[in-house]
Amino acid sequence: MKRAKSGFGPLGLASWLAGILVFALFFSVFENPTIQAGDWPQILGPTRNGKAEGEKLPDSLPAKPKIAWRAKVGSGYAGPVVVGKKVVVFHRVGKQELVEALDAASGQRLWKAEFEARYRNGYDKDLGPRCVPLVQDGKVYVFGAAGDLHCMALADGKKLWSRELYVDYDGDEGYFGAGSTPILIGGKLVVNVGGKDAGLVALDPATGKTLWKGTSEVGSYSAPTAAKINGKEQAIFITRLNCVSFDPATDSAKILFPFGKRGPTVNAATPLVFGDKLFVTSSYNIGAELRTLGGGKVSEVWGNDSALSSQYTTAVEHKGYLYGVHGREDTGEGHLRCVEAATGKVSWSEDDFGIAHAILAGDRILLVGVQGKLTLVAADPKKFHPLGSAEFLSAKSRPLPAFSNGKLFVKTNEGEGSEVVCVEIGSK
Repeated sequence: MKRAKSGFGPLGLASWLAGILVFALFFSVFENPTIQAGDWPQILGPTRNGKAEGEKLPDSLPAKPKIAWRAKVGSGYAGPVVVGKKVVVFHRVGKQELVEALDAASGQRLWKAEFEARYRNGYDKDLGPRCVPLVQDGKVYVFGAAGDLHCMALADGKKLWSRELYVDYDGDEGYFGAGSTPILIGGKLVVNVGGKDAGLVALDPATGKTLWKGTSEVGSYSAPTAAKINGKEQAIFITRLNCVSFDPATDSAKILFPFGKRGPTVNAATPLVFGDKLFVTSSYNIGAELRTLGGGKVSEVWGNDSALSSQYTTAVEHKGYLYGVHGREDTGEGHLRCVEAATGKVSWSEDDFGIAHAILAGDRILLVGVQGKLTLVAADPKKFHPLGSAEFLSAKSRPLPAFSNGKLFVKTNEGEGSEVVCVEIGSK
């Protein structure tokens, strides 16, 4: 595979790449009869905003949270998903990329599907996979580091179809392999492949057949999400240099506004939609922006590089405030912040907090640090209000976690010596 001429160089990026490369697909719980309340069928939860609807976090975090089970898995930066009684994990052992279903209560393996791991290059010693699985309508979709997309049955792991998208459309592995996961929207599976005249490719989720391709948008490490613009559901992509919408009803793509810079930069955080607002963020002197989606227009409300510029983590929104991490892991910065969404004003900042993924349940935020630390805070716009912290892992855990039925599921990234760890921490 060729390397992107406009891509970013290594420059120390490999050490924190996990959070960037673990991206997932949009999913609406109301459209999927197989998904139940409490499920976490994709990265960032059922509605791709980090909110655990129907879950309850405790009033305080114990110093030693109970670990229910551990399961050994292989390498990769793909976090787990949870549907019903199954935890689905995507990882690599040797020359195979593996999809496995584990019992959510015990960690026992229920089934395994094996695929050739064709990704060989890269500046990161961890060769993937990078992307969190998606579960919808009894099917599991995974996107491998070499740009291979696979579909299998959730019930037993039976292989249904596979596509070598980077081979078919000259996709670019860049420095770290495929990292922009598809989005399921309007009955179509849409992928930021990054090929010439195939920047975006839409597939039939039942068969894997190509339904449409277009644009020459270069792939990024940002997960797409969904929003309604002028009453129409759209897929929102942050590509290498632009914010782009895709209309599944008309098979048309449109650049909404430029976002990103050439050179050693990364677009990696997931665009966040709440109400009629769209929040996008990146580091590398790119900054953050808030846009409105009303009236069929995408208009800028504010933009700066001083409030909440996130290298790869995605903020959560609660009652008009954004909670997330400002800064870069590879430069030793990571400031936990609360920002007023309407103005971009920083309400408070807990400096040198470190890089962490945020999960919101009610008015509590669980922060899962990449260095193995859990912190519980109140979603309080007036002050940093900690409710306890715990060192629960000795290994690094950059893959995005899942939270379902009062349990936190975390994958470590220690090469082929990695684990999936289940922590009892909340309640329904």
